[in-house]
Amino acid sequence: MSYLGIGVSPGNVPVHHVSNLKVIDKRVRIAELILRCLICGLAVVAAVLVATDSQVKVIFTIKKEAKFTDMKVLVFLVIANGLAAAYSLIQVLRCILSMIRGSVLYNKPLAWAIFSGDQLMAYLILAAVAAAAQSGVISKLGQPELQWMKVCNLYGKFCNQVGEGLASSIIVSLSMIVLSGISAFSLFRLYGKNGGKNNAR
Repeated sequence: MSYLGIGVSPGNVPVHHVSNLKVIDKRVRIAELILRCLICGLAVVAAVLVATDSQVKVIFTIKKEAKFTDMKVLVFLVIANGLAAAYSLIQVLRCILSMIRGSVLYNKPLAWAIFSGDQLMAYLILAAVAAAAQSGVISKLGQPELQWMKVCNLYGKFCNQVGEGLASSIIVSLSMIVLSGISAFSLFRLYGKNGGKNNAR
């Protein structure tokens, strides 16, 4: 139907929905890239802070050095942050390639792989943070019932630097949780109406 030479689209043609999906997709990809860069940077910072931390204390003429390898939970935290940083770097490169090519680069197998990787990293870093936080509380407050002393009273600098690394790791774990939600959104929208045809390109 036309009026004064102006075409009118029938009501069953979703003219502006495609552009809305493109805008949403672009925002999701930008948010994903920012989060992955944040995770990569903070995970490196956390790993370096904990791995390079040490303090020497002289107790009755005996030198004792505190380092992260003395606590297995801190070793686990460093490894988890290192894996999160490496994984995020790979995903950052994938996001940049996707933006350069102007396509989502998503098909169902790739979306499942990204979703599974994000879930695994989120659980890994969350477990490491929880274990390190528990050990940190015991080191700070002690455990009188078991006659465990307040280690941080002796190694204040060591504990403070570990605390900074743990704070960075907490931000990494929260960001990984948000990122898992984004990758879940990217995956499950492929199963929506015509999702596979529109997004697998």
